[in-house]
Amino acid sequence: MSIDVNNESGTDIDEQAILDVARYAVARMRIHPLSELSVIVVDADAMEQLHLQWMDLPGPTDVMSFPMDELRPPAKDDEEPPQGLLGDIVLCPEVAKKQGEEAPTGHSMDEELQLLTVHGVLHLLGYDHEEPSEKAEMFGLQAAIIDGWRAERGLTGPSPAPTVT
Repeated sequence: MSIDVNNESGTDIDEQAILDVARYAVARMRIHPLSELSVIVVDADAMEQLHLQWMDLPGPTDVMSFPMDELRPPAKDDEEPPQGLLGDIVLCPEVAKKQGEEAPTGHSMDEELQLLTVHGVLHLLGYDHEEPSEKAEMFGLQAAIIDGWRAERGLTGPSPAPTVT
């Protein structure tokens, strides 16, 4: 899996953790190992411009996903996943920091960025949270991926609660 993390935000972030959690999420979702993903980290002004341009909504947001080849997890265990460009995830550390602080359990900006990375991967794979049933499925999968990744790294303590709305 080719994953690029490009930090254009001017904020110090744990780029390796973002890369690792993205790689874990993509593998867990059984996406072809030769597929490609890009993660771009931007400041609040750049995120606000993207949010306005693509969603027609004011203000910066936490994460945006831009799918390319519309890859999907294989439906069956023995099905070969297609190779391609998964797409781009754009993260905003300023929004992530605020959300992490306001979360019920309170967590760091980096933990929030890890959660948002998984959230972005799931959006690239066609998951959404507009309807209650979709939200339950997506957020359950998101929690399972984060918990699995944290366990694999030997991280203790509660996993970050979903703050994405």
